[in-house]
Amino acid sequence: MTQSADKLLSPHQPVLYQEIITALRPKSPGCYVDATVGAGGHAWGLLQESSPAGHLLGLDVDPQALALASQRLAVFGDRVILIQASYTTLTEQLQHLGWEKVDGIVLDLGVSSMQLDTPQRGFSFRVDGPLDMRFYPGQTLSAAKLVNELPEEELADIIWRYGEERNARRIARAICQARPLQTTSELADVILKVSGRRTSRIHPATRTFQALRIAVNQELNALEEVLPQAVAVLAPGGRLAVISFHSLEDRIVKRFFLQESQNCICPPRQPMCTCGHHATIKIITRRPLVASAEEIQKNPRARSARLRVAEKLKLA
Repeated sequence: MTQSADKLLSPHQPVLYQEIITALRPKSPGCYVDATVGAGGHAWGLLQESSPAGHLLGLDVDPQALALASQRLAVFGDRVILIQASYTTLTEQLQHLGWEKVDGIVLDLGVSSMQLDTPQRGFSFRVDGPLDMRFYPGQTLSAAKLVNELPEEELADIIWRYGEERNARRIARAICQARPLQTTSELADVILKVSGRRTSRIHPATRTFQALRIAVNQELNALEEVLPQAVAVLAPGGRLAVISFHSLEDRIVKRFFLQESQNCICPPRQPMCTCGHHATIKIITRRPLVASAEEIQKNPRARSARLRVAEKLKLA
């Protein structure tokens, strides 16, 4: 990477940057989508490598992220289009632009370091802030609403299902007893009292905060909704690259890729195929790519990143 590129990518260095560029093979001319554009790190690389005639659509629901991306990517002029929208509207956004097919799509899932480091967004238990956790500040549902209004059983179910937290019931009971809770520090303190002192590198509040964030933003539903759209809008030979940060996301991507890479998805014991399913992709990464030790040292967030890549088949 050139020195100028390195400078533009900081301070919010995207995870698995070089792996994304290698996987999507940007070229000129080409059309690309960064469906979770964030501060524009991956987008910058795709535009740089697809010079001089490559184009990119960047989507994000977070206006703060889009403002940063707009500044970072201004050098590319009209080669980049940024829209405040959920990636679940991918097909609709491309239709509005008149883009029939694209050559590559990247999805960098979860919360960004920029969001975690902004106390007012309420994503992190490490900095005190309001219990918010909304990717799109204009939406009604927030973490405070879930924490303070859900029945104990429903709250426990969210913490277990989306956080895979074994102490979900105890944590939910303690939260309900401590209501109202207004800040991230208040919530983290309640969880810490239930879970006892920290005994591993994972803070006791990590899984609960993850669960609440996923529930607030309906992240898993959105992922299941966008994956079929992404494959449908890829040109033959185009690639989809998905970075996930926890097992729930990675499981959804893995299952989808496996299903779409098979010509038949009938039950194994069924003697004759009746599903009519045809493979639409081939899997490029049989095992997910992970960050190098060097990248993890520079950016600890990369430790949990898993990258899966699939390529659109040329259908008969």
